[in-house]
Amino acid sequence: MPVNLPPLQAADLKPVKGVSLGYAEAYIKKPNRKDLLVISLPANATVSGVFTQNRFCAAPVTLCREHLKSGNIRALVINTGCANAGTGEEGLRNARSVCAEVAKLVGCKAEQILPFSTGVILEQLPLPKIIAGLPAAIAAQKPDNWFHAAHAIMTTDTVPKGVSRQVNIGGETITITGMSKGAGMIHPNMATMLGFVATDANINQALLNDITKHAADRSFNRITIDGDTSTNDSFIVMATGQTGEQITDANSAGFIALKKALTEVSIQLAQAIVRDGEGATKFMTVQVEGGMHEDECAKIAFAIAHSPLVKTAFFASDPNLGRILAAIGYAGVDDLDVNIMELYLGDLLVAEK
Repeated sequence: MPVNLPPLQAADLKPVKGVSLGYAEAYIKKPNRKDLLVISLPANATVSGVFTQNRFCAAPVTLCREHLKSGNIRALVINTGCANAGTGEEGLRNARSVCAEVAKLVGCKAEQILPFSTGVILEQLPLPKIIAGLPAAIAAQKPDNWFHAAHAIMTTDTVPKGVSRQVNIGGETITITGMSKGAGMIHPNMATMLGFVATDANINQALLNDITKHAADRSFNRITIDGDTSTNDSFIVMATGQTGEQITDANSAGFIALKKALTEVSIQLAQAIVRDGEGATKFMTVQVEGGMHEDECAKIAFAIAHSPLVKTAFFASDPNLGRILAAIGYAGVDDLDVNIMELYLGDLLVAEK
C-alpha cells in the first residue's frame, strides 16, 4: 500500500485547455490493460524537458532530445511494457517508426512527436502492436482523460498519480495538471520515472525551460528509493498558450506565480512516486541547512537517504542515530566541522557539538 497517499479521483484532475489525451489497450504485455497513450497539443504550444543522465539512455530519450531542438511539438506517445532501452539501432528505428505513424495520424512531421517508453530493458519494441493500437488511442482523445491517462502510463506502480492546481495570473485562471509514474529504479537524474505536466499558460520557450529545470531540481531530482538511476527518465512540461497574455519577463509576478505553482505540482508528483515505492513502508524527508552551497547540502542528504543502515533503522523504527552521523561523515564534505553540527529528528534535537 502507498504510504499516506490518498486514492486519486477522476474529479481531482482538471482539463487543460489545448491538451487532449487518448489511450488504448494494445496488449503490449498483458490483455485488458491501458498501455498506450497519445497526448495532442495545439500548434502554438511550447514544450520543455529534462531526461536521464544514464549513458544507456533509451531510444525514445535520444529521439526526444533531438525532436525538442526542432521545436513546435504536436504530440506525445507513451507505451508501457517495454522500455526500448539497450536495443541499439533497431530500437531507434522502431521509435522513429512510432513517431512517423503518430505524425501521419495527427497530421504533422515525425520530428514534432515525442516518444516515451517504460517497462523491461533489453527487449525490442513490439512495433506491430503499438502501430495497431494508435488509431484507437487517437480516436479516444478527450481533454478530461487525465485520470485514464495516469493509469495508462503505470508499470509496477500500485496506484495512478496525478495533481491539479489553479493559479490567478493577470486576472486569468491558469490551470496546471500533471501525472507521473514510477515505483522502482528511483534515484536523481532521474529514475524509472515519467512525469508530464501541462498548463494553459502562455509563456515563451526560454522561460518555460527555466521553469522546467527549476521544478525538476526541486522535485524529481530530489527523490530516491533504491539508488538506481534508470535509462528512461523523462520530465516534460507543456504550455499550450491558450490562456492569458504571453509571459516574457522572468521578473514579472505572472512568471513567479507560475513557476511556484508548477514546482509545487512537480513536488507532489515526485513525492507520490516515493510513497508508492516498491517495498516502501515509510516516507522520509531529509533536510540539510547551513552548508556552503546547495550541492554540499544535497550531498549530505543523499548520503543519509542512500545508506542501507539508515534505511533499515527507519524501517524498524529503531533510533540508532549513529548510523545517521556515520552517513554524514562519509558524504564527502572534506571541511565538515562536526563540532558545530546539530541533528534533529523532526523538532527534537538528538545530537549536538
